[in-house]
Amino acid sequence: MTAVAEVKGLSVKGRGGFWARLFRHNRLARVGAVLVSFFLLVALLAPVLAPPQGNCRRALGMTETQTIPGPLAYLRELVATPDACLQMPRLGFAALPNPPAADAPLGRVGGYDIRYGLVWGTRTAFFLGITVLAITVTIGSLVGLTAGFLGGVTDNLLMRLTDVIFAFPALVLILVLVAALGPGLLNIIIALSLVSWAGLARVVRSEVLRLRELEFAAAAQSLGASRARIALRHVLPNAIGPLLTIVVLEMGSLPIVAGTLSFLGLGTPLGYADWGQLIALAQKWIQGPPGEPFAYWYVTLFPGLCIFAYSLGWSLLGDSLAEALDPRNR
Repeated sequence: MTAVAEVKGLSVKGRGGFWARLFRHNRLARVGAVLVSFFLLVALLAPVLAPPQGNCRRALGMTETQTIPGPLAYLRELVATPDACLQMPRLGFAALPNPPAADAPLGRVGGYDIRYGLVWGTRTAFFLGITVLAITVTIGSLVGLTAGFLGGVTDNLLMRLTDVIFAFPALVLILVLVAALGPGLLNIIIALSLVSWAGLARVVRSEVLRLRELEFAAAAQSLGASRARIALRHVLPNAIGPLLTIVVLEMGSLPIVAGTLSFLGLGTPLGYADWGQLIALAQKWIQGPPGEPFAYWYVTLFPGLCIFAYSLGWSLLGDSLAEALDPRNR
């Protein structure tokens, strides 16, 4: 029984060893977990940190005396955030950015409250990452599993398809797809999903090719298990380790790609609560007037810090996860 538990990696000692390798003995993993947890907390507490205004208040059914949504309204907007709440409130059309003040602690750019955009933009970052990865992991896992397990002509056809995608620089291909589909968060998700699955498929295929030759797969086949059952119940779960590492790293890189698209005018609509949108709004003010290069420091500093810290947190977690899952470190 002990041997079986050790092979499957399910022993209590094995679990404790994994978490010890990941967090207890790895300071960078703890730093990454703190950063990711901070942004998750910001996303959950968005109505408290940046109270709803205007159409968002009406969409949540808030009264004139309410500053934050009630419990039911909070749960409703948490499950399905109204579009009005993801639109940054605009106060006037000031030609120049407004420095931090009592009504806008992080300043305004183009009349938009930077604090509101950063706080609610955290939800956009999580929604973008989770949605894109849910699609790409599903497609990539199925393609990689099918190619690696069936082999032959099927493997050749599927891998040549991934070669076609890899033949183009990823960012260029994403730009072409978004330009063809049009700006918008949904089209960004579609473009990223159409490009990102190929790398995951190759990783899953390589793991499947290795795992299908091991003894546990042969034992399951000798017991009469079907090929589909062996692939889905025995091979795929054991290939999750490398796949999980890539997923964690991708969570940090996706907002950077989305920010690049917004900076180029192919991202979310004007005023959408998105970090990249704030960078796009600030591009005219990256350098201040003559003699005052840092006059508008706040318009780029805060969005840039958010993107940097968010990506850093996921990168540290991804690197630490890869190290913890490495058999040589067990």
